[in-house]
Formats: sequence, structure tokens, C-alpha cells
Amino acid sequence: MFSRIREDLHCVFDRDPAARSAFDILTAYPGFHALIMHRLNHRLWKWGLRWLARWLSTIVRWFTGIEIHPAACIGRRFFIDHGMGVVIGETAEIGDDCTLYHGVTLGGTSWKKGKRHPTLGNNVVVGAGAKVLGPITLGTGARVGSNAVVVKDVPAQATVVGIPGHLVKTRAKGPVQEGDHKKRKAFAEKIGFDAYGTSDGDMPDPVANAVNAMLDHINAMDDKMENMCQALKSLGMEVADLNLPELGPCKIGHVDESQSIDDEEPVSKETSE
Repeated sequence: MFSRIREDLHCVFDRDPAARSAFDILTAYPGFHALIMHRLNHRLWKWGLRWLARWLSTIVRWFTGIEIHPAACIGRRFFIDHGMGVVIGETAEIGDDCTLYHGVTLGGTSWKKGKRHPTLGNNVVVGAGAKVLGPITLGTGARVGSNAVVVKDVPAQATVVGIPGHLVKTRAKGPVQEGDHKKRKAFAEKIGFDAYGTSDGDMPDPVANAVNAMLDHINAMDDKMENMCQALKSLGMEVADLNLPELGPCKIGHVDESQSIDDEEPVSKETSE
């Protein structure tokens, strides 16, 4: 039992940089308190002392804001960060090295008895406010984004975001991809696309992917046209230089705030007509 407590202590140090000492965790981490009490309540539940287990879990909820049903099965090195509003249902199963943030619900979608809550594989992370509902399975290494609502199985190593939850692929990292990323960002800044970069590289979304594809295509076409013009000129052909508008942010005229409305020139009747 004490070895499990030490494991739970060490996993807090590993996943929370704010943890300063074991005493800090033992006295000021409600997620740790809820987990330790759940270990006890789960044993009481298995021994048949179910009312006592439920009553103690209710007391723990009052003190920590975390509700864990005594029958829920939780693996080793489980960590609840912040914890307020976390709900873990009766038939939920959680693997080893999992992390839940505040406001997470592992809930059911049916009133029928039997398996009705999620199963989380090892090393699963569920972001703040996410809802994982029903007898579904989140594979090993799965990630659930904040405030997502997941009602279908999630494959191993996949990331789910949105309402309803949808899969997004993690972008492969490497020298070529990193170079493309830098070129894309530079071209986006050149044309004034200031919103570029709002998408996290580890959690891309379909809109960001589409914009990235357009930027790559425009940049490639621009380079190709420049090379074609240079080749034609080297063959002695004259290529007229087109007066293309400079790439840059659109500048929309605006009224000077320092100038009052009364100072503006009146519009003549003939002009208005």
C-alpha cells in the first residue's frame, strides 16, 4: 500500500511543475487526496461494505470537489490535476499513467445496468472540461482536447477535439516538415495572414490544414512563374514586367479618430444626387 502511495506522489512531481515537496502534495493536492481515499473505498466496495464506501466517497466529494464511484477501477500512477468538478462513474476503467484535468466527466449514456462508462487505456490524457460518455474505449496514448465531447471509440495514439469529438492527426516532425513550416509562416506573414500560427502543431485542425495547403500551393506557383520568366529571358525573349500589386496586409482606409465629425467636409447636394 505504501509503495502505491509513493508511486502516486512521484507521478505528481512528474506531471505538475508546481509541486514543491511531498508535504505540499500530501496537504494541498485534492486530486491526490481523492485518489488515496478511492483506493480505500474501492477495497471496501469489493469487501461488500458498499454503503460505507459510498458514504465515504460522498465525504471526499465535499472536501475535494471530485466524485469517484467506489466501484470504478483505477490503475497505477493516476493523476488528477486541480480536480474540481471531476466525475468518474461506477463502471469506468482507467489504465496506468493516466491524467485527468478539472471538469472532466467519465459518464454514462444509459440507465441500464452493466457496463455504461468509458474505458481508458494506459497513458491517456483528458483535457479540462472534456466529457467522455458511454461504454467506449480510449486506446493507449490517446489525447482528448479541452471541452471535447467524446461518444465514440478513440484509437491508440490519436487525438480528439471538438463537439462532437473528431480525430485529428499529429503532424510528423522532421527537418523537411520543419523547413516547410518556416517557409509557410514567412509567406503567410508576407501576404498579411496574421492569423497563421493559431493552430498548435501538435493538434492541427482541418481549416489550418486547408490554409497551409493553399499557402504551399501559392508559394510554389510564385516560384515556378519566376523561374519560367528567368528561363525565357535567358533565351532572348522579352518578357514584359507586369505591375503586380505588392504582397502585404490590406490597408483599409479609416477615419482619423482625432478628427471630429463636424470637421469633415460636407457633401454637396449635387454630389449626393
